[in-house]
Amino acid sequence: MVVIGLTGGIGSGKSTVGALLAGKGAVVIDADVIAREVMAVGGLAYEDVIDHFGPAVVGPESSIDRSELAAIVFSDPQARAELNELTHPAIRAVMEERIAAHAATDRVVVADIPLLAESPDRPGHLDAVLVVDAPPEVAIARLVSQRGMDRADAEARLAAQASPEQRRALADYVIANGSSRTALADQVERAWVWIGQLSHGVTVRR
Repeated sequence: MVVIGLTGGIGSGKSTVGALLAGKGAVVIDADVIAREVMAVGGLAYEDVIDHFGPAVVGPESSIDRSELAAIVFSDPQARAELNELTHPAIRAVMEERIAAHAATDRVVVADIPLLAESPDRPGHLDAVLVVDAPPEVAIARLVSQRGMDRADAEARLAAQASPEQRRALADYVIANGSSRTALADQVERAWVWIGQLSHGVTVRR
Protein backbone atom coordinates (compact mmCIF):
# COMPACT_ATOMS: atom_id res chain seq x y z
CA MET A 1 0.00 0.00 0.00
CA VAL A 2 1.10 3.53 -0.74
CA VAL A 3 -0.84 6.41 0.81
CA ILE A 4 -0.98 9.77 -0.96
CA GLY A 5 -2.35 12.85 0.75
CA LEU A 6 -4.34 14.92 -1.76
CA THR A 7 -5.05 18.54 -0.94
CA GLY A 8 -5.88 21.84 -2.59
CA GLY A 9 -7.88 24.97 -2.00
CA ILE A 10 -11.56 25.39 -2.72
CA GLY A 11 -12.06 25.71 -6.48
CA SER A 12 -8.68 24.16 -7.26
CA GLY A 13 -10.11 21.06 -8.92
CA LYS A 14 -8.88 18.72 -6.19
CA SER A 15 -12.03 16.60 -6.31
CA THR A 16 -11.68 16.24 -10.07
CA VAL A 17 -8.12 15.02 -9.59
CA GLY A 18 -9.37 12.55 -6.99
CA ALA A 19 -11.97 11.24 -9.42
CA LEU A 20 -9.36 10.85 -12.16
CA LEU A 21 -7.08 8.94 -9.78
CA ALA A 22 -9.99 6.73 -8.76
CA GLY A 23 -10.53 6.00 -12.43
CA LYS A 24 -6.99 4.67 -12.56
CA GLY A 25 -7.64 2.30 -9.69
CA ALA A 26 -6.82 4.33 -6.59
CA VAL A 27 -8.93 3.99 -3.46
CA VAL A 28 -10.04 7.53 -2.58
CA ILE A 29 -10.97 8.26 1.03
CA ASP A 30 -12.54 11.71 1.22
CA ALA A 31 -12.32 13.72 4.45
CA ASP A 32 -15.32 15.82 3.39
CA VAL A 33 -17.46 12.69 3.10
CA ILE A 34 -16.26 11.56 6.53
CA ALA A 35 -17.00 15.02 7.95
CA ARG A 36 -20.61 14.69 6.81
CA GLU A 37 -20.78 11.24 8.41
CA VAL A 38 -19.39 12.31 11.80
CA MET A 39 -21.74 15.33 11.90
CA ALA A 40 -24.81 13.34 10.85
CA VAL A 41 -27.40 12.54 13.52
CA GLY A 42 -25.76 9.98 15.79
CA GLY A 43 -22.31 10.63 14.32
CA LEU A 44 -19.14 10.85 16.39
CA ALA A 45 -19.08 14.66 16.45
CA TYR A 46 -22.81 15.40 16.19
CA GLU A 47 -23.54 16.06 19.87
CA ASP A 48 -20.38 18.12 20.36
CA VAL A 49 -21.21 20.41 17.42
CA ILE A 50 -24.82 20.89 18.54
CA ASP A 51 -23.78 21.53 22.15
CA HIS A 52 -21.19 24.09 21.08
CA PHE A 53 -23.02 26.02 18.36
CA GLY A 54 -26.54 25.68 19.72
CA PRO A 55 -30.00 25.47 18.14
CA ALA A 56 -29.10 27.92 15.36
CA VAL A 57 -27.34 25.11 13.48
CA VAL A 58 -30.10 22.52 13.93
CA GLY A 59 -31.99 21.82 10.72
CA PRO A 60 -34.86 19.53 9.70
CA GLU A 61 -35.19 16.23 11.58
CA SER A 62 -32.51 17.34 14.07
CA SER A 63 -29.78 17.28 11.42
CA ILE A 64 -27.01 19.86 11.41
CA ASP A 65 -27.80 22.68 8.98
CA ARG A 66 -24.49 22.73 7.13
CA SER A 67 -25.31 25.99 5.32
CA GLU A 68 -26.00 27.76 8.60
CA LEU A 69 -22.88 26.28 10.18
CA ALA A 70 -20.78 27.36 7.19
CA ALA A 71 -22.15 30.91 7.43
CA ILE A 72 -20.99 31.04 11.05
CA VAL A 73 -17.52 29.57 10.65
CA PHE A 74 -16.51 31.28 7.43
CA SER A 75 -17.21 34.69 8.96
CA ASP A 76 -15.47 33.98 12.27
CA PRO A 77 -11.95 32.49 12.41
CA GLN A 78 -12.37 31.59 16.08
CA ALA A 79 -15.59 29.69 15.39
CA ARG A 80 -13.89 27.92 12.50
CA ALA A 81 -11.01 26.85 14.75
CA GLU A 82 -13.50 25.61 17.35
CA LEU A 83 -15.38 23.56 14.75
CA ASN A 84 -12.11 22.02 13.59
CA GLU A 85 -11.22 21.10 17.18
CA LEU A 86 -14.58 19.39 17.59
CA THR A 87 -14.58 17.45 14.33
CA HIS A 88 -11.00 16.79 13.23
CA PRO A 89 -10.17 14.08 15.80
CA ALA A 90 -13.20 12.05 14.72
CA ILE A 91 -12.52 12.63 11.03
CA ARG A 92 -8.90 11.60 11.44
CA ALA A 93 -9.79 8.47 13.42
CA VAL A 94 -12.25 7.29 10.76
CA MET A 95 -9.82 8.08 7.94
CA GLU A 96 -6.98 6.19 9.62
CA GLU A 97 -9.27 3.20 10.16
CA ARG A 98 -10.29 3.16 6.49
CA ILE A 99 -6.69 3.51 5.34
CA ALA A 100 -5.62 0.67 7.65
CA ALA A 101 -8.18 -1.61 6.00
CA HIS A 102 -5.94 -1.60 2.89
CA ALA A 103 -2.62 -2.03 4.72
CA ALA A 104 -2.08 -5.61 3.58
CA THR A 105 -2.77 -4.78 -0.08
CA ASP A 106 -0.78 -3.24 -2.92
CA ARG A 107 -3.42 -0.56 -3.49
CA VAL A 108 -2.80 3.13 -4.00
CA VAL A 109 -4.84 4.89 -1.31
CA VAL A 110 -5.56 8.60 -1.79
CA ALA A 111 -6.49 10.47 1.37
CA ASP A 112 -8.39 13.54 0.14
CA ILE A 113 -7.79 16.09 2.93
CA PRO A 114 -8.86 19.65 2.01
CA LEU A 115 -7.45 21.21 5.20
CA LEU A 116 -4.14 19.34 5.29
CA ALA A 117 -2.14 22.59 5.24
CA GLU A 118 -4.23 23.94 8.10
CA SER A 119 -3.42 20.94 10.30
CA PRO A 120 -0.73 21.45 12.96
CA ASP A 121 1.36 18.57 11.60
CA ARG A 122 1.47 16.25 8.63
CA PRO A 123 -0.27 12.96 9.41
CA GLY A 124 2.28 10.19 9.82
CA HIS A 125 0.38 7.71 7.66
CA LEU A 126 1.00 9.69 4.44
CA ASP A 127 3.82 8.52 2.20
CA ALA A 128 3.67 11.68 0.07
CA VAL A 129 1.51 14.75 -0.54
CA LEU A 130 0.05 15.80 -3.88
CA VAL A 131 -1.15 19.41 -4.05
CA VAL A 132 -3.60 20.71 -6.65
CA ASP A 133 -3.02 24.41 -7.25
CA ALA A 134 -5.06 26.97 -9.17
CA PRO A 135 -4.63 30.75 -9.45
CA PRO A 136 -7.04 32.55 -7.09
CA GLU A 137 -8.94 34.24 -9.91
CA VAL A 138 -9.45 30.90 -11.64
CA ALA A 139 -10.67 29.31 -8.40
CA ILE A 140 -13.08 32.18 -7.74
CA ALA A 141 -14.45 32.00 -11.29
CA ARG A 142 -15.10 28.27 -10.84
CA LEU A 143 -16.90 28.79 -7.56
CA VAL A 144 -19.13 31.45 -9.11
CA SER A 145 -19.89 29.56 -12.33
CA GLN A 146 -19.99 25.96 -11.07
CA ARG A 147 -21.29 26.30 -7.50
CA GLY A 148 -23.42 29.41 -7.85
CA MET A 149 -21.59 31.39 -5.16
CA ASP A 150 -21.52 35.14 -5.31
CA ARG A 151 -18.05 36.59 -5.72
CA ALA A 152 -17.81 37.97 -2.18
CA ASP A 153 -18.62 34.56 -0.68
CA ALA A 154 -16.11 32.84 -2.96
CA GLU A 155 -13.40 35.32 -2.01
CA ALA A 156 -14.18 34.91 1.71
CA ARG A 157 -13.98 31.13 1.54
CA LEU A 158 -10.70 31.27 -0.36
CA ALA A 159 -9.26 33.74 2.15
CA ALA A 160 -10.28 31.51 5.07
CA GLN A 161 -8.05 28.69 3.83
CA ALA A 162 -4.29 28.23 3.78
CA SER A 163 -2.37 30.14 1.13
CA PRO A 164 -1.04 28.44 -2.02
CA GLU A 165 2.46 28.95 -0.61
CA GLN A 166 1.56 27.06 2.57
CA ARG A 167 0.19 24.15 0.57
CA ARG A 168 3.16 24.01 -1.79
CA ALA A 169 5.47 23.87 1.24
CA LEU A 170 3.88 20.49 2.06
CA ALA A 171 3.97 19.17 -1.47
CA ASP A 172 5.97 16.30 -2.86
CA TYR A 173 4.20 16.83 -6.19
CA VAL A 174 2.18 19.79 -7.51
CA ILE A 175 -0.50 19.74 -10.20
CA ALA A 176 -1.13 23.21 -11.63
CA ASN A 177 -4.79 23.32 -12.64
CA GLY A 178 -5.22 26.70 -14.23
CA SER A 179 -6.26 25.76 -17.75
CA SER A 180 -8.24 22.98 -19.45
CA ARG A 181 -9.63 19.61 -18.37
CA THR A 182 -7.41 17.99 -21.02
CA ALA A 183 -4.31 19.60 -19.56
CA LEU A 184 -5.38 18.46 -16.10
CA ALA A 185 -5.87 14.87 -17.28
CA ASP A 186 -2.36 14.91 -18.78
CA GLN A 187 -0.92 16.07 -15.47
CA VAL A 188 -2.81 13.40 -13.56
CA GLU A 189 -1.39 10.82 -15.95
CA ARG A 190 2.13 12.00 -15.08
CA ALA A 191 1.27 12.06 -11.38
CA TRP A 192 0.06 8.46 -11.64
CA VAL A 193 3.46 7.45 -13.02
CA TRP A 194 5.10 9.23 -10.08
CA ILE A 195 2.83 7.39 -7.65
CA GLY A 196 3.81 4.12 -9.30
CA GLN A 197 7.46 4.96 -8.69
CA LEU A 198 6.69 5.65 -5.03
CA SER A 199 4.95 2.31 -4.68
CA HIS A 200 8.14 0.62 -5.89
CA GLY A 201 10.31 2.43 -3.38
CA VAL A 202 11.59 5.22 -5.63
CA THR A 203 11.79 8.58 -3.85
CA VAL A 204 10.85 11.35 -6.26
CA ARG A 205 10.05 14.97 -5.41
CA ARG A 206 8.48 17.23 -8.04
